[in-house]
Amino acid sequence: MTASHSVVVVGGGISGLVCAYALRRAGFDAVLLESSDRPGGVIRSERREGYLFEHGPQSFTATGPLLGVIREIGLEEQIVRGDPHAARFVLVQGALERAPLSPPAFFASSLFGWGTKLSVLRDLFGRSHPPAEDESIAQFIRRRFSAELLEKLVGPFVSGVYAGDPERLSLRSAFPQLHAAELAKGSLIRGMLSAAKEKKGPRERPTLLSFREGNEMLPRALAERLGDALRLKTEVTRIAKNDSSATRRFSLEVTRGGHSETLSCERLVVATPPDTAGRLLADLDPDFATQLGAIEFAAVAVVSLGYEKQHIAGDVNGFGFLVPRSAGLRILGTVWNSSLFPGRAPEGQVLMTSFLGGATDPGIASLSAAALADLAHRELAPLLQIRQQPVFSHVRVYPRALPQYNLGHSARLARLEKLRAAFPGLWFAGNYWNGPAVGACSEFGLETAAAILAGAAAPAAAEQHV
Repeated sequence: MTASHSVVVVGGGISGLVCAYALRRAGFDAVLLESSDRPGGVIRSERREGYLFEHGPQSFTATGPLLGVIREIGLEEQIVRGDPHAARFVLVQGALERAPLSPPAFFASSLFGWGTKLSVLRDLFGRSHPPAEDESIAQFIRRRFSAELLEKLVGPFVSGVYAGDPERLSLRSAFPQLHAAELAKGSLIRGMLSAAKEKKGPRERPTLLSFREGNEMLPRALAERLGDALRLKTEVTRIAKNDSSATRRFSLEVTRGGHSETLSCERLVVATPPDTAGRLLADLDPDFATQLGAIEFAAVAVVSLGYEKQHIAGDVNGFGFLVPRSAGLRILGTVWNSSLFPGRAPEGQVLMTSFLGGATDPGIASLSAAALADLAHRELAPLLQIRQQPVFSHVRVYPRALPQYNLGHSARLARLEKLRAAFPGLWFAGNYWNGPAVGACSEFGLETAAAILAGAAAPAAAEQHV
C-alpha cells in the first residue's frame, strides 16, 4: 500500500515541527514523521520532587518569527521572561567576576587590561579587512583584539553556545554577522551598529524566555496543532527517487507499529540529525552521506542539582557563569535556573544546571550519571561556597549534543546545497544549518516552509494565466 502526500517532513525536533506547522497552516497536505515516542528532540522538561528542570536547552532567545509562532499557537500567556539585566559571571583566578556586557561596563571593568581596551578603540576608529580564507574565532579575536579577550570572555561564551573549540570553530559559519560586519565597514563595532540600524521590522530585545511548565510546552503545542499529521514511532528506513515522469518525486519506506508501508511525496524536508540524513539520502547520491556524515558533534553532559538555599553562602542571583578552559575545570558553565525563572525549585531551595564536556573534553560522555553529578558538585562547591551535598540531581548525557561549525563548514553546506539542487523538491532543516539555538532552528524551519510555498505558488500562478 502506498500513501501519497504533498510534503513529508522527516524528523520531529523543533526545526521539523515548526516547518510542518507552517506548511499545514498554509493549507499543504504535510505530514511529519518522528521515530521516537515524543516530539521536540532535545527540548524536554520534567517536574520531579518539586523541581522543574530541563533535559536540554535551559531557555531560548526571543526572536520576532518565533514569537509570532508562539502567539499563533496560543502560548504567549504562558511565557516567563528572565531579567534582561540578570548578571552573568566569568570564572577568573578562582573567583566569579561579573562579565562586562556594555561599553561603559567593559571600560570600567578590572577584568581586562588597557591593551585589550585599546584594541576595542582601535576597532571602533580603525579599519581592517578579513582574510580571504576561512578564519577561526580564535584567530579573529587575536587578530582584531587580544588573546586576553579570547581567554576571559569570547572563549567561555563560545563554549556556552556551541560547546566548541574556538581554535577550530569557523567565524564565518558560527558567527557570520561578525565576519559580515568587518567585511562591510572594516570594523566589527561599526559594522554591527550599521546592521542593527538597517534591520527591518520591530526590534525585539534579546530576552531569555521559557514557559511556566518549561520549554517543552512549545513542541507539545505545535504537536497538538499538527494532530494526526504528526506520526510518532514512525521510522524512515529508505528514501528513493521516483521515476522522473512521476508527479510524486520521492518514495519513502517506513515502519510503524511493526508494519511497513510506502509513502510518496512531491516535496521532502529532511530535518533529522545530519548523520541520519546522510544515511537516508545515500541512495539518491552517496555524496550526501559523505558530506553530512563529516559534520562533527560535541558531547555534553547536562547536570541539574538542587540544594537547600541555607547551605549556599555564595551569591547565586543572576543568570549564571561561564568557565574559561584555562581554569582546568570540566564544567563549561552553570545556569542558576531558580534565579532566572520562577517555579523552578521548592521554597527554600535552589536549582542550578551545569554543562560539562564539549569539543575539548569528549571523554565526558563515558562517565556514569553518579560520577557526573559528583564531579559537578565538587567543582561548584568551592566556587559558590556550598556546604552540603545536593538534595536533588538529574543527569542527561548527549554524546552528540551540538554540531560543530568548524573550519570548512560553510564550504560543506555549499556542496550540500549544490547536491540538493539536483533533486527538485528536496529540502533540509536542522541545527547544523543556521545555528543550534531554538530561535535559529525555528527560523530556519519557517524559511524552509516559505521556500516550499514560494516554489508551489509559481506554477499555480502560471496556470491561471494559461
